[in-house]
Amino acid sequence: MNKKDILIGFIVGVTANTIGTLLYILLFSDFGIIDTFKAAIAQEHIGSLLALGAILNLVAFFGFLRLKRDHRARGVMMATILTALVILYYKVF
Repeated sequence: MNKKDILIGFIVGVTANTIGTLLYILLFSDFGIIDTFKAAIAQEHIGSLLALGAILNLVAFFGFLRLKRDHRARGVMMATILTALVILYYKVF
């Protein structure tokens, strides 16, 4: 049961990060989604874009904690750590 809950939390975390990134692009960018990603990669700001999208993980994390779903919150934390590692990769390389 615990592994299933962690997997659900991980999927929710990745989905929340994706939705957060797309929502940020749609609300604050003058370009489309593809053009914004291309510009972020060209200007080396893709890590910042992903970090702003990860803000939505806070809602999922604290929502699961409030509902006493600690293992799902752990999965969201794992997705956030994965995002941090991807951001670190883009910043270093």
